[in-house]
Amino acid sequence: MAVFRGIPFAEPPVGAHRFAAPQPVRGWDGVRPAVAYGPPPPQSGVFRTAQATTGDDGDDWLTVNLWTPEPDPAAGLPVMVWIPGGGYAMGDSSLPEYDAGHLAGSGAVVVTLNYRLGIEGFAQIDGAPANRGLLDQVAALQWVRENIRMFGGDPDRVTIFGQSAGGGSVAALLAMPRAAGLFRRAVAQSVPGTFFSPELAADIAAACAAELGVRPTVSGLSAVAPARLPGAGDAIFAEMVQWRERWGQITHRPIPFAPVVDGDVLPATPWQALADSAAQDVELLVGHTRDEHRLFSLIDGVLGQVTPEQTETALRMLAPGPDGARRYREAFPAATDEELYELVNADWLFRMPSLHLADAQLAGGGQVHLYELTWPAPGMDGALGACHGLDVPLVFGNLSSGRPAMLIGDPPSPAAKDLSAQIRSAWTAFAAHGDPGWPPYDTTHRLAQLFDTPPTVARYLEETSRLLWQNHTFPALPLLT
Repeated sequence: MAVFRGIPFAEPPVGAHRFAAPQPVRGWDGVRPAVAYGPPPPQSGVFRTAQATTGDDGDDWLTVNLWTPEPDPAAGLPVMVWIPGGGYAMGDSSLPEYDAGHLAGSGAVVVTLNYRLGIEGFAQIDGAPANRGLLDQVAALQWVRENIRMFGGDPDRVTIFGQSAGGGSVAALLAMPRAAGLFRRAVAQSVPGTFFSPELAADIAAACAAELGVRPTVSGLSAVAPARLPGAGDAIFAEMVQWRERWGQITHRPIPFAPVVDGDVLPATPWQALADSAAQDVELLVGHTRDEHRLFSLIDGVLGQVTPEQTETALRMLAPGPDGARRYREAFPAATDEELYELVNADWLFRMPSLHLADAQLAGGGQVHLYELTWPAPGMDGALGACHGLDVPLVFGNLSSGRPAMLIGDPPSPAAKDLSAQIRSAWTAFAAHGDPGWPPYDTTHRLAQLFDTPPTVARYLEETSRLLWQNHTFPALPLLT
C-alpha cells in the first residue's frame, strides 16, 4: 500500500483568496514530501472541545490524502473519494477513523479531502460565492480527474461517498452543474434534510457577524482572523433557541450551517434536482442507520430521560403537515414518548431525507440501491443501537481506532469484523461496477439491504414512517419572519 498525505488541490483560501471560490494550486519544483496530513480547516469545538482546531498550525487547509494498492498509471483501479461529515462545521480527513488502508486493500484507490467549514465554508456572505465548502469539494474532484491515473486510479470510475454532512455534500454534488461529469457513482450515507434558503442563511450569517462585531460582508469578516470564526459559530449554536420564531426547525436540533439553495452553485435541493433528472447518469447507493438520533440524545443528555413535553415539542416542530403530531401518535400507538421522540427526530433529520433521495433518483430515471444499517452496536452497553455514525468504522474497517470505534466494543467481535468486511465489499464492488450485491430499489418491491448479523435483503423496514412522510418535499428551509 502506498499512501500520500497532505497534497494541496487548491491555494490556501486566505488573504486575497479568503471567502472566494477555490483557486488552482501553484506547482512546485522538485519532490514535495507527502507523508503528513495537511492542517485541518478552522472548525467547531462543540462536540469535541479538546480537539477543536483554529488553523494555528497552518492555512494550507485544502488538501487530499490518497491510499493506493497499485501506484501504476496502467492499473486502472476504481476510485473512491471520501467527504467527511461533521454538521458542515467540523470535519478533518486526518482523523484515525478515516484511515483508508483497509478500504483500499479491497482493490480501490481511496482519496480523502478537507474543505472549508462553518462561516468560512457555508455562511451566506455579501460579496462571496455561496457554498464555498461545496466548491472546495468540486475543486478536489477536478484534481482527482486530472491526476488520479498517476496513482493507479481510473478517472472514469470515480465514486464519491460521505456520511452525515458528507452525505449531504454528496447529495448536493449530485445536484450541482459544476460537479457534473466529475464522478460516475455516489454513496450517500445518512443524508441530512437540512438545506437553507438564501434568506435563512443570510440571517444566520448576520447573527454570526454580530457576535464578532462586524458586518456579514467579505470586508467585514476578512478583518477577523480565521481562528476566531468557529467560536462565533459555536456561540450561535448554543443560543439558537432564541431565534426559534425566525429560524424554525433548525433551532430544535441546532444546525447553524448547511448548503444554501442559492440558484447558482446549488440551483435546487437535491430532491428536486434528482427528480428533474440532474443525476440520471450517476448510479446511487443511499441509506441510513435505524436509530439515527440516539447518539444526539446521548450528547444532549436526554437519552432515557425524554419528557412528554420534549416529545410534544419535537412532534409539533418536526412532524410533516399541520396534523403531523396526531398522525405520528396514531401511526405508532404502542410507542412510548421516548420512542416517538427518537422516531420523529431521526425521520426528519436523516431517515426520510435518505429515502426520499432514493425515490427522487428513481423519479428522474436513474438507478439506485437502498440500505439500512440495523445491527445494534454492542459498545457503550448497547445503549445506542444502530446509531448515527456507526457506519463509519464499519465502512473503513477501523474497528478499534478513532472515536466512532467506541460503538463497536472492545475487542471487536467476530460478528462486527464480518459485518465490516461485508459492507466494505459492497462499497468497493459498487465503486468497481455499480452492483453492491443486492437488487436495485424500486417503488414496487422497495427492497433494501439490511446490514445486520447476518445481512438480509427485505422490503424497506420503515414503511410506517415512509407513509407519514410520503407527501413531504424537503424544500429549502425558509426564514420565517
